[in-house]
Amino acid sequence: MPTATYTERKGQLETYFDRTAVDAWARLTSDAPVGRIRATVRAGRDRMRATLLDWLPADLSGRRVLDAGCGTGALAVQAALRGAEVVAIDISPTLVKLASERLPGDLGVGSIRFLVGDMLDRNLGRFDHVVAMDSLIHYRAADVTRVLAGLAGRTDHSIVFTFAPRTPALSLMHAVGKFFPRSDRAPAIEPVSEADLVALVGRENGLEAWRPGRSLRISSGFYTSQALELSRL
Repeated sequence: MPTATYTERKGQLETYFDRTAVDAWARLTSDAPVGRIRATVRAGRDRMRATLLDWLPADLSGRRVLDAGCGTGALAVQAALRGAEVVAIDISPTLVKLASERLPGDLGVGSIRFLVGDMLDRNLGRFDHVVAMDSLIHYRAADVTRVLAGLAGRTDHSIVFTFAPRTPALSLMHAVGKFFPRSDRAPAIEPVSEADLVALVGRENGLEAWRPGRSLRISSGFYTSQALELSRL
């Protein structure tokens, strides 16, 4: 069940992505020219997206995939082009609208259904795979594992997601980031060490049948995020 901290932070994120910085994110996730700092973030996000997609089967035909926190839809499109039936959900109506506008005309045998809402909505049904790219990094570690348990209860094969690794360099960048214009700032992230997160996963009710697998950290200028794979035993 969602906790008070999860619900509170979700509301803050909705405000940020839907009102405060939607123009910045629309530009960042497009091919439009951006400044040096945003260019490093774009490059890092591109590498992370490719990594998470690589951890899914090459052929997703007949597979149902949840893009949990789809943003402007880049990952959802790539999964659909590989044959997946994608449900792409985000808390920001504006970003979901932008994702719909960017949807290619031909996805082959794949499909995408864009929705505004909570990734934990049970009405979304069951999935073969869940991807959560940079959509959990703003939540406390205990909330992250509860969200993962909620997703695991309706996922048959794997969950691939990212978290903010606890590193001195990342802490320094966050401190520097406080001096950026407000439109360039996201809500504070919640760094956690991989060992601590894996330990929490091992203790979380609902994740007993899941095992941590591949892990990869990607650092690109002002972008640092770490991917982790959970697979059903």
